[in-house]
Amino acid sequence: MGEEDNKENKKTKRYNDNSVYIGRRPTMNYVMAAMVILNRGTDCIIKARGRAISHAVDVSEILINKFFPTAKYKDIKITTEHLTNDEGKSSNVSSMEIVISPN
Repeated sequence: MGEEDNKENKKTKRYNDNSVYIGRRPTMNYVMAAMVILNRGTDCIIKARGRAISHAVDVSEILINKFFPTAKYKDIKITTEHLTNDEGKSSNVSSMEIVISPN
């Protein structure tokens, strides 16, 4: 019972998560992932750190201007995260969240 419930919670959490984390994959992969979320009728949150921020802006613009013209920017959050590496060295990394609403 416990193991099956845990697997089900992971599947449900993954399905209910409305975030797209931007990395090094091709831009269209992220655009399609965001489209799936917006087609469910929920807000999509595009998240990026560091150099991937410009990639996140590209994904958002392609999504709204070409594939989902009814979508609108709902919120944009810009922060700085303080990260510590394995050696104990601390660094600041910029991060951004772009919230897109389907209507």
